[in-house]
Amino acid sequence: MNGERDASGSSPMLGRETPLTAQQGAAKSCTSSDCSPESSVDALNQTCFCVTIDESDLRKSLHGEFSDIFSPAMWSRHEHLFATSPVFVDQSTLQTMASVVASIEEVVRTRAFQDAVMAWAPEIARFDPGPLGGLLGYDFHLTASGPRLIEINTNPGGAFLNAVLGRFQRQCCKDEEGFATAPVGVVAERWLVEVFIGEWRMQRGDTPLRVVAIVDDAPPEQYLYPEFLLVGELLRRRGMDAIVCDPRDLVARGGRLYHGDAPIDLIYNRLTDFSLASPEHAAIKAAYVAGTVVLTPHPRAHALYADKRNLTLLCDPAFLARSGASDGAVAVVQQAVPETQVVTAENRQRLWSRRRDLFFKPATGYGSRAAYRGDKLTKRVWDQISLSPYVAQNVIVPSQRRIGPSSEQAHKVDVRVYAYAGEVKLVAARMYRGQTTNMRTPGGGFSPVLTFPQ
Repeated sequence: MNGERDASGSSPMLGRETPLTAQQGAAKSCTSSDCSPESSVDALNQTCFCVTIDESDLRKSLHGEFSDIFSPAMWSRHEHLFATSPVFVDQSTLQTMASVVASIEEVVRTRAFQDAVMAWAPEIARFDPGPLGGLLGYDFHLTASGPRLIEINTNPGGAFLNAVLGRFQRQCCKDEEGFATAPVGVVAERWLVEVFIGEWRMQRGDTPLRVVAIVDDAPPEQYLYPEFLLVGELLRRRGMDAIVCDPRDLVARGGRLYHGDAPIDLIYNRLTDFSLASPEHAAIKAAYVAGTVVLTPHPRAHALYADKRNLTLLCDPAFLARSGASDGAVAVVQQAVPETQVVTAENRQRLWSRRRDLFFKPATGYGSRAAYRGDKLTKRVWDQISLSPYVAQNVIVPSQRRIGPSSEQAHKVDVRVYAYAGEVKLVAARMYRGQTTNMRTPGGGFSPVLTFPQ
């Protein structure tokens, strides 16, 4: 699974998708002279006003293959799920991000790092069930001095949506054969499903994986509910049964978790109760600790990778130097992770005085909830921040992608690298306007990444 290559022999970072036929996507031509592979990515992102694929054609294609998952009713509630333009990223940046992922994986494996993060982790994180904990999302802002890692997430949204989008994506510039895509499409879909199988085998060996439950609180109310349904469909195409359900639909019986009469083998965990502390999640927690269900991602993975207090270690030269990681990994991580510190009673006044240069995030937060850019922070909210663990991170201004000539058509860009076991599986971008990423900006949403072949 790791290091797998596509049929053309391209590596995952450099894989090229087969261009779509006219029936699959109608590209709009670009009139800008800067829209060619000879242009810099900065020029392309500022002046190449292409549209990845005709929106109506994309929706018809997705509906044709995946039926009601991408129904007209779904699009009425998810109008800005996919962006209207690609984001251009050069090969050196992609390779640097891959190096950051591998280097952080090396640091996380050290005893020094694990001992340090367990000091603030919940008790359940000390339980190691065996599997790695599933796909990770590494979120980067692109700067003139290289990509900077803003945060790491377990259960990162959008991986499967971006993978299938790649199959219906069309490169749109005049010299379309001069561009290559970051890994997307059929190959990426297979990699992502293989993550579940790999997690299962780490805990169950050769025992067949039969039933997967995709679990979140009130799934139909979640914005990424279409992705839950999509995961289920892709698993069924691989011969497994898949159920999308609320945790309260699962019952313990005879030492197993059941959904109706179906015993659950593996849970794809989309819950944001990362330590399974809620009473509604007690049955899942008991089965997880007893080893009667494989849970991915699990509390230990969140503690090792996604607790934002971990970033205070990853940006600390002294800690990294004594961590036991290689000099090369230390140098890569130190360059990539912006200064981050835990908000404490001792440093609160100092952080408030320089708040305009800081971004404040809850230590165990997710999806930009309760995260605040310092220049937008009120004294009332600042006082509330003292009630729970927060980190303060130096603001890294995101790069921009223009989708038209006016200033109103400039979108901020995050690049999300989806990785497993230290290897990149998929690269996509999120385009947005406002303080944090969202799926409400016209022209914004998940976006394909185009690059230059080597």
